[in-house]
Amino acid sequence: QVQLVESGGGLAQPGGTLRLSCVASGIIFSINNLEWYRQAPGKERDWISSITRNSYTAYADSVKGRFTISRDNAENTVYLQMDNLKPEDTAVYYCNIGTYWGQGTQVTVSS
Repeated sequence: QVQLVESGGGLAQPGGTLRLSCVASGIIFSINNLEWYRQAPGKERDWISSITRNSYTAYADSVKGRFTISRDNAENTVYLQMDNLKPEDTAVYYCNIGTYWGQGTQVTVSS
């Protein structure tokens, strides 16, 4: 059974930093592309970043230069380092591998 478990969300001030983690189990992690999405209240779930199995990365324009995706295949974990957070980054953040989704972790950016 595939499970994805996100953690690391919380409350941050504008300009602050959070680091999200997503631990996967029940899947051959190293061969998969990994993605992060987010969903703000009343909005659709949007893609924000990807990392391929060869560690090539891509970012949505809204987070480029502020967020960094990385992976640790030995730990079956994908990370999202979020710097210079803005109030508009407030959302539930989800990791995704293929058709599998985590339960999400809430990120709130507010002073």
